[in-house]
Amino acid sequence: FPFLHLLRRGQGDGTHQAKIPAAHFTPTSYIRASMNAHSSALLRQHTAVLLFGFTGILGVLISVDGYSLTWWRMLFTVLSFLMWPGLIAKAIALPRKSLYSLMGIGVLVALHWVTFFGSIAMTNASVAVTILASIAFFTSILEPLITGSKFKWYEVALGIAVIPGVVLIKSSTEFPLEGIIVAGLSAFFSAVFSILNKILVAKHEAATMTFVELGSGWLFLSIGLPFVMWLSPSMKFMPEGWDFGYLGFLALGCTTLAYVLSLRSLENLSTFTANLALNLEPVYTIILAWIFLNEDEDLNTGFYLGATVIIGAVTVHPLLRHWLDKKPASGPDELA
Repeated sequence: FPFLHLLRRGQGDGTHQAKIPAAHFTPTSYIRASMNAHSSALLRQHTAVLLFGFTGILGVLISVDGYSLTWWRMLFTVLSFLMWPGLIAKAIALPRKSLYSLMGIGVLVALHWVTFFGSIAMTNASVAVTILASIAFFTSILEPLITGSKFKWYEVALGIAVIPGVVLIKSSTEFPLEGIIVAGLSAFFSAVFSILNKILVAKHEAATMTFVELGSGWLFLSIGLPFVMWLSPSMKFMPEGWDFGYLGFLALGCTTLAYVLSLRSLENLSTFTANLALNLEPVYTIILAWIFLNEDEDLNTGFYLGATVIIGAVTVHPLLRHWLDKKPASGPDELA
């Protein structure tokens, strides 16, 4: 996995500056190097978001069921993380309380992915990823309850503003209500584990956290697999043909590599800028669904109006937070 060398250059917080040898330093060279570093970081972040956007597309192309797809995705991703030097030792050295907390979060991540891929099967990639953006609504309510922080009026207002968008999408498409509900449930799980990750990320290395969470999620799905197959004997578990290639891209490209690129971009981007880019994921997914799945044939003006309401609310959120709180918004902490 040649892209793993990206992490060895360090993990920044948006304050890293380009280094220029003293003998060649001039104000012009410093500005040029800084601009190049910032442009490269933007390219990394948008590449990561584009890779995240492919997740929904692959959820349609891979022929196995959502539960099986998540099991294989987590397995491939955990195996790729084993290439990180010393990662297993760091995971073992975690305090027991933190380890158990991360394992619990891993279960939530697994449930998020299972319900997300399930919602794609019941609707389509464009609808599922757009409803997933309702994470903003759940976060605005759940974060103060979980962390004890104060409710922020603009977060609650934007969260509520998402609801008409969901209603527009449901009323303008022929997909079953159950598919919309499952996508909303996926957003709920994502909001919860994102909030919990924010609490723990200040105490532990992000790569170690992700490895433990995904490994625990895979173990959870493995334990439940016999029961799921007993309840659904027709469930397709084994990939075939192109599925293995798609799964490899999903695990290595849309998960591991996307995570590395997003993390590396923070060396030269503020978390506010990185978060704005991350909010474009639904837009990228919808465009990719047009290109690869011809989903534009199943969608109408009502869907696009609803999607605009939801994506608009999600995009306005970090802007308001940046202006009203006088500090950068939180960086990307979701596993797409």
